[in-house]
Amino acid sequence: MGGVRVAAVGDVHLDADVLGRYRPALEHLGGKADVLLLAGDLTRHGTPEEAHCVAREFGGLPVPVVAVLGNHDYHSDQQDAVSAVLRDAGLAVLECTGTVLTCGDLRVGIAGTKGFGGGFAGACASEFGEPEMKAFTRHGRELAAQFAESLAALDCEVRIALTHYSPVPETLLGEPLEIYPFLGSYHLAQAIDTVPGVGLAVHGHAHGGSERGTTPGGVPVRNVAHPVIKQAYNVYQLSMSSVLTPA
Repeated sequence: MGGVRVAAVGDVHLDADVLGRYRPALEHLGGKADVLLLAGDLTRHGTPEEAHCVAREFGGLPVPVVAVLGNHDYHSDQQDAVSAVLRDAGLAVLECTGTVLTCGDLRVGIAGTKGFGGGFAGACASEFGEPEMKAFTRHGRELAAQFAESLAALDCEVRIALTHYSPVPETLLGEPLEIYPFLGSYHLAQAIDTVPGVGLAVHGHAHGGSERGTTPGGVPVRNVAHPVIKQAYNVYQLSMSSVLTPA
């Protein structure tokens, strides 16, 4: 069995002012990767007009493009319209759903969700007290549960988890501790670790964070926010043995 080359970037925050920033590097992607993952915050304010900029930048590439939305993409309450623009351009947009791609002789399943905050073990929100706090915490837990179902439902040999919010605190190192609960949730890591065959977890959102982390169950986690990786995309090599090495 061969492997799959996974390119990934998040937090590109496109609008008309930065249109074209990534495209020159993306034009050569076919020789370097088999799939491109977009880890949310594709727009600045979540408008259809900005989504058209994303479609121009990431549409028509020589590899499949799979995306999730981020909190910025929800800001204008037009996330459905944003998703529709991206899908019309040929991008797969996931939200507690999945897709399976054939890369060489390997079936690669990708499940995605924006995810949500809530914090991490020992320093997390709980469903207690005011209705607003219970709703905040419940939303993250329920999203993670649906995400786990979408991961498990993939008919594939290798699974990839794609989120905007982080599943682990290690990739947040560099961010203020005070905002960790708004950058990710341990529920996402639990979802990833309950499903066998997940070889890679990719997220964005934490601009001041670190690239590398690992779930408690041993799945490699990569923060691919553009301010972290500082290039158009990173590429990771994923094989049937679920061993991740830099490409």
